[in-house]
Amino acid sequence: MPHFILDCSENILKIQNPKKVLEAVFETAFSTGLFDRNDIKVRLNPFKYSLVEGAESDFIHVFGNIMEGRVEQEKAELSYAIVTTLTTLFPKVPIISMNIRGFEESTYCNKSMI
Repeated sequence: MPHFILDCSENILKIQNPKKVLEAVFETAFSTGLFDRNDIKVRLNPFKYSLVEGAESDFIHVFGNIMEGRVEQEKAELSYAIVTTLTTLFPKVPIISMNIRGFEESTYCNKSMI
């Protein structure tokens, strides 16, 4: 925990090296002080086909999935920091956005808990 999943237009991979993008999101999330380095996971899903604002256009949307318990201000600052980082990497991409969803601790399970 946490998981940051970037959905994006396929062209994003031509604008910046995917590894650089993943590392930038990773480091930004870590820099907030909300997460341990070894807990952060970042993935990227490029889409060959999409409609953005009714046409083909580049976009990035980050789904942040974190354990419940963070206050709204922490989540807002996390979103702002990651969108700011991506905007710096992709100044000409018209749509860069993020939302955060909280995992319920009572229903969360992973391999190390078994």
